[in-house]
Parts: sequence; structure tokens; C-alpha cells
Amino acid sequence: MVKRDQRSPFIIPNVRLFVAFRATFNTRFYYPVFAILFLDFGLTLEQFAILNVAWAAAIVLLEVPSGALADVLGRKILLVFAGALMVAEMALLCFAPRANTQILFLLFLCNRILSGAAEAAASGADEAIAYDTLKKQGMEEEWPGVLERQMRVRAVASMVAMILGAAVYDPSLMQHVVDWLGLGIQLTQKVTLRFPLYLTLVMALWTLSITLRMREKDSVFDETCVSEEGCAKSIIDASILTLDAGRWIIYTPFAIVIIMAGLLFDSCLRVIITLTSQYYRLIRLPEATFGLIASFMSIVGIFIPRLSRRLVQQYSPAFNMTVMGVITLFGLTGMVFTLPIIGILPMVFVSCALFMNGFFESYYLNRITSSDRRATVLSFKGLSFNLAYGVTGLLYSFLLTFLRGQAAGEDPMLTGIKLENAVYGKSLVSFPLYFILASIAMVFFARWKLKEDKTWRSLSLSELHTFYDAVDYGNNEKREKSGKGEPGGHGNGHG
Repeated sequence: MVKRDQRSPFIIPNVRLFVAFRATFNTRFYYPVFAILFLDFGLTLEQFAILNVAWAAAIVLLEVPSGALADVLGRKILLVFAGALMVAEMALLCFAPRANTQILFLLFLCNRILSGAAEAAASGADEAIAYDTLKKQGMEEEWPGVLERQMRVRAVASMVAMILGAAVYDPSLMQHVVDWLGLGIQLTQKVTLRFPLYLTLVMALWTLSITLRMREKDSVFDETCVSEEGCAKSIIDASILTLDAGRWIIYTPFAIVIIMAGLLFDSCLRVIITLTSQYYRLIRLPEATFGLIASFMSIVGIFIPRLSRRLVQQYSPAFNMTVMGVITLFGLTGMVFTLPIIGILPMVFVSCALFMNGFFESYYLNRITSSDRRATVLSFKGLSFNLAYGVTGLLYSFLLTFLRGQAAGEDPMLTGIKLENAVYGKSLVSFPLYFILASIAMVFFARWKLKEDKTWRSLSLSELHTFYDAVDYGNNEKREKSGKGEPGGHGNGHG
């Protein structure tokens, strides 16, 4: 018989498919030219902003219900649905007519809503089916290694997508390619702007095929909706489970602190990442290099997971959050100076912090969440992250409007790209200030929620998990001392 420490989690089909799903679902060839692509289709900046709000709103509205349905109907069902939505969203853009701008905007709006729905359907369900499969095999301790592998594979896939996506978007480069091949085709920007979309559509079809090969019976969760009456009951159960998971998070101090800390980092860092191309333009980098730089940033994702794995295994959550906070502050502060060329370094810190945040959140929440509510809790995390991202983005848009009026008043001659650069440059100082103030508030919140629980500050998570495995985590030490409840009862935090 094979010893446990010699078994690889990647011999399990669901685990391999989880890694593949994360890579294909998140590999979008249009990311290096995201904002430019929308504008080249004929949309305005205002419409682009509205579309991003619609995307975030779709995730916020559907995140938790989809997680609850994944826990009740089955994780595979939600993942297949996510794959199908990805195919639909990309097909809309690939074949959208450009003649009528109003119809074009509506099609892009449908694309953003479908994209948000796909994100919501996949969020939580993919991790849940993989983690529960490991748990059934008694290999949940291998989860950090799985996280590390999937982040590295995703980083490599992203690196390829960034380079290739930016390359096929460039009409002059593609013209050289077709001329070399002797095809006699004349390419313009109107033609090549869809090339990254076609490649992503192929990736979407691959994603759907991956989800179809997953097996629900391999996990500890194997219930599905098999009849009309059963479906109705399942939907009711999903609603009850949603409320139960929300209550569990609120009454589980460590869970709510981890989620709140994660959304603090995520909301700030994701707004920065969305505007990466604008920052590169500000530090005077040629637009042709954006894809190469984005692929370089993806390389960070190959090395950071291994570092994150060591941190969660050897140090306390408090220490790890502090490390991530210092890295984030270095990155946000460095961006304020907008140094030509050297200004790339702060973005490296930002990318590192974003990768670490994703690793820490997944590891900690999976370790303290029971299988029957895992997807729902992870969906609550996704909901809070996207809600915070939407609010932060909205506040940032108000700041930009104010700064635009201020810049125009100071120099009426500023127009076009120069005005955009001036406004964006002025706004950068708001990010480190926001992060410092929000971090101070987060520290007070954490100290308040965890005032009766000092263990998480000094123990590694493996020790923390063992400690809470023996008590009712949801009600903390008070119920333990009063003798109410049984060890390992509802809300005990044992995954």
C-alpha cells in the first residue's frame, strides 16, 4: 500500500481538472489590450465605466446564490454552467456588428453580465470540488501544494496569453506575418481587434470540455437535484444554506477577519491592476511593450505561491498579513513617483501582494470551513471582494472627476492623452493614503473581533486548526467555558 506522504494529489482527476480549469477560465488573450479594445470597437470611456459596473454588479448579485446552489445542486453543475456562459460571452464579442453603436453597447453589456455570471458560478464551486475530493482521500493537507501548482500553471498560461494577445492585436505585426506567409491579405485594426477574442473563444470551449469531465462522486459532496420536486426543495435548501453560511461567517471571528482583510487588499490592488496600461503610459513605456511586461508580471505568479506556501505553514496569519501589508505599501507608494522605466518595480510589488492575497484567502478559509457550506462561504468571500471592488472603483471615479476639473482649471490647454495622464498621476497618491487608513481601521476591527482569541496571533494555521477542531469555533471560548454545545459542533471550523 502506498504511504500517504508518497501520494501525489495530482493523481486524482478532479484535482488535475481543477488546475486546468483555473488556467483556461482565467486566460483571456484580450487582457493586455482590455481598455483599448473596448474603445477601438467604438465605445466611449463613460460606456466602458458603465460596463465595468455592470460586470461587478452581476457578480455581487449572483455570487452567494450560485455558491449555495453549488452546495445543494452540485458543484459540477455550476462549473459546467460557468463554462457555457464563458462560451456565450465570448461569442457575443467575436460576432458583434459594429455598424450600430447602440446595439453594440447592448451586446457588450450582455457580455459583461454573462461574464459576471460566469465568474459567480465558478467562484467557490471549483475550489470546493477539488478540496472535498482531497478530503475524501484523506489528503487535505496537500491543499497548499495544489494551490501552488494551480497558481504557477495559471501564471504560465497568463504569460503566454499576454504576449500572444498583444501581438495578434497589432495590425502592423500581423501584416508582416501574413506577408511572410504570402497570403496576400490586407489587415487593419478593425480586423485584428477581434483576434484576441477568437483565441479566448477557443479557450472558452476548452474550459467547457474540462468541466464536463469533472466527477462529483469523487468528492465528499455527491448530492444532486434529480427531480422537479427535488429541485424545488434544493432551491429552498440553498436559501437556508446561504443564511446559515452568512451567520457562520459573522459568528466565526477568524473567518470574518480573514475575509475583511482580504477584501481590503483586493479592492485596492484590483483597481490598480485594471488601470495598468494607463500607468505604463504615464511612465513612458511604449504601448508595444505592454504585453511583454504583463507576461513578466505573470512570472511572479510562478514563484510567489511557493513563498506563500512556506509562510502559511511556518508563520501565523497575523505575521503573513503584516508581510503582505508591507509589500502592498511599498508598491502603492512607489507608484506615486511615476519614475520612467524604473516605475515597473512598484507594479512588481503590487502583483506579488495580489498573488499572496489569493493564496492566503483560499488556504485559510478552506481549512476552517466545513464541506457542507464550503462553496457558499467561498462565494460570500467573492461577493464581499467584488462589492468592495465596485465601491472602491466608484469612489475612485468620483475622485477622477474632481481631479479632471481641477487639472483643466489649472491648465486649460491640457486635452486628450495629456489631460488623462495629468489626472491619473494626481490620483495615485490617494492609493497609499487609502490603504494606510483602511489598514488602521482593519487592525482595530481585528483586535475587537479576536479580543477573546489570542491563539491566531502566535500559532501557525495547522496548530490553529487543531485547536479549533476541539471547540465550537462559531461561539468561541464563551460556550466552551459555559459547557454549552459539543466539541466539533455546528460552526467548529473543521473543513
